[in-house]
Amino acid sequence: PKGKKFTVCGDIHGQFYDLLNIFKLNGYPSEDNPYLFNGDVVDRGSFSVECILVLFAFKILYPNHLFLARGNHESETMNKIFGFEGEVKEKYSKQMYDLFTEVFECLPLAHCLNKKVLVMHGGLFSKDNVKLDDIRNIDRFRQPPEDGLMCDILWSDPMPVKGRLPSKRGVGCQFGPDITESFLKLNNLDYIIRSHEVKDDGYEVAHGGKCITVFSAPNYCDRMGNLGAFITFIGDDDELIPKYTTFKEVPHPDKKPMCYSSNLFSMM
Repeated sequence: PKGKKFTVCGDIHGQFYDLLNIFKLNGYPSEDNPYLFNGDVVDRGSFSVECILVLFAFKILYPNHLFLARGNHESETMNKIFGFEGEVKEKYSKQMYDLFTEVFECLPLAHCLNKKVLVMHGGLFSKDNVKLDDIRNIDRFRQPPEDGLMCDILWSDPMPVKGRLPSKRGVGCQFGPDITESFLKLNNLDYIIRSHEVKDDGYEVAHGGKCITVFSAPNYCDRMGNLGAFITFIGDDDELIPKYTTFKEVPHPDKKPMCYSSNLFSMM
């Protein structure tokens, strides 16, 4: 609505005390202060349970003003490797973990703001002519496949050169500014917002302002030294102009990142 504030946050990755700092800086979610969390709430950081439970609680309190998107880490394969499964089983039980898995399969893959800005975790697609209805029609109530639209929207990354390349991650693709431009034109959108990649300043504006990355986990994994960021909008009838707020990490209890991960990765 015109004059109303809306906030988009990127990856949190189990950094609970930094999540609380976002609320300290920007206010708690409420009917007058809605939020969208753009996936990867869990894994790597060792307070993932606290992060996701707090956000679920706000979702119950404000179902129409707190929005959660699915990231590539809201999946069984990633949770098994990068700590969330181990954390839930240690703090609660296997039954609790199974419930999280069930809920993650229900999370939306994308959100559209004012019919002009598309927000998804990863990025655009390995094929041309994807319309918003194609995204709406994805069967999301499952574990992510290794290719196709659902995989791409969770895993893909932008690149500075034109065209597409296979992703360095092994799934999804890398997409250039021409791919972004054609997708926006086809769907009558102004720009996209995505997360999925750590950025030194917590955000990055690419593809001539048409592709924005936001990442909200500062000093990622206690070693990257990056800032975190979130994006706020004030509703306008004509366009949504993003405002970027950056922040540093805050202290947290002495629980190392990845301490609940599988043995293979905890040794790395």
